[in-house]
Amino acid sequence: MSYIFLALAIICEVIGTMLLPSSHNFTKLLPSAVLILAYILSFYFLTFALRDIPIAVVYASWAGLGVFLVAVLGYFLFAQSLQWQAIAGLCLIVSGVALVNYYSISH
Repeated sequence: MSYIFLALAIICEVIGTMLLPSSHNFTKLLPSAVLILAYILSFYFLTFALRDIPIAVVYASWAGLGVFLVAVLGYFLFAQSLQWQAIAGLCLIVSGVALVNYYSISH
């Protein structure tokens, strides 16, 4: 169940981050309110993930997968370019998160 909470925390963090451009520096009320709520929910769900998963694993997964998803969504939704070096770095992030999760479970 903790990994479900971690997934929800990642999704909320990505939603909040993707709404940052729409908020226009917090001058647009609805996107600003939704992004603040998304960040609050993200931290709320993180607290439940920490019940059974070590903080290093939770934070590595939350931050790493959040960066990966924001980069991919930025490419598709905002037409932001990704050079091959950035794509390689994103693959390394996902690999790193997978390694952290795999080896934390076995110990």
